[in-house]
Amino acid sequence: MNTKNSSLKEKIHSIVFESDTQSGRLFDKAIIVLILLSLLVVMLDSVESISKKYHTIFFGLEWILTILFTAEYLARVYCAPNRLAYVLSFFGIIDLLAITPTYLTWLFPELHSLLDVRVLRLIRVFRVFKLTEYFSEYNHLAGALAASRNKILVFLSVVLMVVLVMGTFMYVVEGAEHGFTSIPVGIYWAITTMTTVGFGDLTPKTDLGRFISSIMMLMGWGTLAVPTGIVTAEMSAARARTQAATRICQTCGSKGHELTDKFCRDCGSRFG
Repeated sequence: MNTKNSSLKEKIHSIVFESDTQSGRLFDKAIIVLILLSLLVVMLDSVESISKKYHTIFFGLEWILTILFTAEYLARVYCAPNRLAYVLSFFGIIDLLAITPTYLTWLFPELHSLLDVRVLRLIRVFRVFKLTEYFSEYNHLAGALAASRNKILVFLSVVLMVVLVMGTFMYVVEGAEHGFTSIPVGIYWAITTMTTVGFGDLTPKTDLGRFISSIMMLMGWGTLAVPTGIVTAEMSAARARTQAATRICQTCGSKGHELTDKFCRDCGSRFG
């Protein structure tokens, strides 16, 4: 009996957790479609004119999707090597948030009177984060950000010092009569100017203030380019390291598999 349970657990695990098997890839694709469909339902349901006309259809689809996501969540908890670790993990919490609102409004009808149910429905948008679990490109980007975090932190600290100094300077130059009523307001202006957003709610009136604004605008171009260059360089280095250590499928000749892959992503053959 234990052998049968163990075999079933391994089969479920290979489907819901291992994306380098044929069944795992099909499962991932199905989950992606369901997530996108659920997001579409949430967005359309937020449009009052559409919601009134198709409320019954949206209600039915939401329950079907919730049941399917619940089955996926329970399957992941069942076959996870460490169940508590999965439940408390980022994706485990996202899975739980994706199914909780529908059950809450069903189990506690009084929530309709205490809280606008659309607030709970918005929680389902968190499903979009689950898409990152099914694309290796997200992992490459996350790895590049993690590897370059020290450089980015140093750069952000420099930016913080610049906006602090410039915001304080503009508070002194322009003063409250021109809208710069405090140093935090000046810092807010410096941030919006350096990032080239420029809401226009605060504008310098003096010649010196306009000169400072011109400097901040020119600095803004570099501000946007530096972190992009840091992350791009790290991603290029990571790609070069990956290409230097990949394997080729002997069955179909497919290239670019990582050394940790157990199966070919194209034909599903097991690597020796």
